[in-house]
Amino acid sequence: QILIYHTHSQEAFADSVPGDVNTGIVGVGECLTKILTEQYGYRVLHNTGQYDVETRDNAYSRALPAVEQILAENPSIQVIIDLHRDEVAEETKLVTDIQGRPTARFMFFNGLSRTRKNGPIEYLHNPYIEDNLAMSLKMQLAATELYPGFTRKIYLKSYRYNMHLCPKSLLIEVGAQTNTLQEAVNAMDPLAQVLDKVLSGK
Repeated sequence: QILIYHTHSQEAFADSVPGDVNTGIVGVGECLTKILTEQYGYRVLHNTGQYDVETRDNAYSRALPAVEQILAENPSIQVIIDLHRDEVAEETKLVTDIQGRPTARFMFFNGLSRTRKNGPIEYLHNPYIEDNLAMSLKMQLAATELYPGFTRKIYLKSYRYNMHLCPKSLLIEVGAQTNTLQEAVNAMDPLAQVLDKVLSGK
């Protein structure tokens, strides 16, 4: 039902072990997979493919055929989550307190396939732009209701970010390089709760 993957698998946190993706964003994705599977009963596929090892350039192009193949082999997938970690100024700390635990704040990120100057980017067509935006907004509203201050502003950018593959595509930035791995992991319980609230319509 849910696919979790990482266009930028090498993104790490302040205390990640160099070269060990399990202490970076991939490990955080594994944590989210377990929570959604074990606590909420979703069928979740976590793709740990690495598309940015030598360079981050063209990582989205490299990830695209892999994700397309996964969708072809698993037509039951309804939600795609591309899980990232943001990069901010070194003095910025994206952390909040949730139930006594320091928790990385996160941000929903949407590609618009258009520029302000030239309008739609034809070669980056996305038939699901409005669906993607609606999904992000529902997630933002649910998060604000459950955990005020947990999320940052929804970020809008010109390109597509492979969000054209599914109406319920989410690109989520969990914390940044200034957060610890534990702060990012602590964000997965509330994130899973927010996602379940949106998907179940509760």
